[in-house]
Amino acid sequence: MPAFQLDPCLARDTMSISRLGLCDLRLMNDSRWPWLILVPQRNTITEFHELTPLDQTMLTFEMGLVSKALQTAVKADKMNIGALGNIVPMFHLHVVARRKGDPNWPGPIWGHGTPVPYDAGEAARFADEMRRAILPA
Repeated sequence: MPAFQLDPCLARDTMSISRLGLCDLRLMNDSRWPWLILVPQRNTITEFHELTPLDQTMLTFEMGLVSKALQTAVKADKMNIGALGNIVPMFHLHVVARRKGDPNWPGPIWGHGTPVPYDAGEAARFADEMRRAILPA
C-alpha cells in the first residue's frame, strides 16, 4: 500500500495536530470557528461508504473522541459534523464547534465571509490543547 499523501488543498488550508489510529487530525486555518478535520489515511477514498467496515467503525470512534474533546474545550453549544467533498475529493470529515453568536450563527459556516487565519502561536497553542485532550498521556 502506498504511503498516505494528503490532498494539496487540505495541506494548504489546515495544520497538522496528530495522527490517530485511522485519521490524520488537522486544524482548519480559520479562527472564526474551532474547526477540526479528520482525514482517513486512505489515498483513494472519496466517500464514506468506500471505507472498509473496520475503517468506518474507527472513523466513527475517532469522530466521537474529537467531537467530545472539542466541545468540552471550547464550551460549544452545538457540534456540526459534515463530509461535503465538493471541492476536495479526498474523503475528510469536518468537526466544527458552534456557539450562539459566532459568525453566521445559526446559519452554516460554508461560504460565509472570508477566512481569518490563526496567528501561528495561537494555532500551535490550540493544536496542543486538542492533542492533549484527545490523546491524554
